[in-house]
Amino acid sequence: MKNDFFKYQAQTSPHPLALEIDHATGSYIYTTEGKKYLDFVAGVSASSLGHRHPKVVVAIKQQLDRYLHVMVYGEYAQGPAMELCRLLAENLPAPLEKTYLTNSGTEAIEGALKLARRFTGRSQILAARNAYHGNTMGSLSLMTYEERQKPFRPLIGDVDFIRFNEEEDLQNITERTAAVILETIQGGAGFILPKNDYLKKVKKRCEEVGALLILDEIQPGFGRTGKLFGFENFNMVPDVVVMGKGMGGGLPIGAFTASAAMMDSLSENPKMGHITTFGGNPVIAAAALATLREITESNLMAETLEKEQLIRRLLVHPLISEIRGKGLMLALILPSAEMANELVLQAQDRGLILFWLLFETRAVRMTPPLTISKEEIKEGCGIILEILDAIKRAGQAVN
Repeated sequence: MKNDFFKYQAQTSPHPLALEIDHATGSYIYTTEGKKYLDFVAGVSASSLGHRHPKVVVAIKQQLDRYLHVMVYGEYAQGPAMELCRLLAENLPAPLEKTYLTNSGTEAIEGALKLARRFTGRSQILAARNAYHGNTMGSLSLMTYEERQKPFRPLIGDVDFIRFNEEEDLQNITERTAAVILETIQGGAGFILPKNDYLKKVKKRCEEVGALLILDEIQPGFGRTGKLFGFENFNMVPDVVVMGKGMGGGLPIGAFTASAAMMDSLSENPKMGHITTFGGNPVIAAAALATLREITESNLMAETLEKEQLIRRLLVHPLISEIRGKGLMLALILPSAEMANELVLQAQDRGLILFWLLFETRAVRMTPPLTISKEEIKEGCGIILEILDAIKRAGQAVN
């Protein structure tokens, strides 16, 4: 299978990990060779309830027996999508009440940008330095990594940048600004949390000049920080919230939510201001609905914070300078990119899946399923500590 993977499937990097997957269940992934891997990454924060959660599987199977795709998004009333949007509205603060379902997080970012320009009649978008919102052309325009942007220019225009957590930059938000778009917690930059009421201050400045605040919840959303959405930890409400990844229980989905008045502006002048064929797909919506119900009706969010504290107690080591993030969105910061790389690769050899962050090369991602048990956390953290001990001894031997 690996040979055909490299021969026929387009690659995203020169050296993918290339595990040959046979099946997955709970917190574990199994290869065709029969090796078992404890998953501390959850498909990069996507498999919130672990692999093949029983309630998600039942919801998918039940919908398969009713209907699959029947019409492009927004024309027919379809139960799974409608119920999903209703339940989101019930669990979001006012005025976030109307949701547009998409196929991915980055597509939802594109829709949110269009919504901001359409609703405000303005064009300037302000994004944060070191941000990551996806890789489609609009999302790519929102980052400051020239090496990633240069091959694809020209990108969308009238995008400018402010520094995350730097209050003096808020004066750059003016009457020209359609929207400020921020990650609630900066992901690719190293799981950077907002501090000193930063998000509240951005929202206040946006209100002063009539700009919108879009928060990207694609990574922290759906219980990963101990709240359904990360912004709920910071006592503020955005004008538009964008979601994805953990929303679908392992299936591809994204969405953006705003007030009804705002969202309705996309339906006319022009009609179908944002359209998608497969957004709100009934099978995927059924999986997302089951995921949302399980997260909101169980103790998983409270347990997420308990599991965070367990990880922080266990992972004390001279090579870990800090653990960034919140809940089960955590990043270990090591002394160098080389050490981070060594930890990820050695962990895979030992049956533990860790991963990198996009831009902070010293970071190692830990975003396990919310359903991971405390015993599984202890098992994985034990492997990490053993590897770090070996790396430290090897460094001392060289010195």
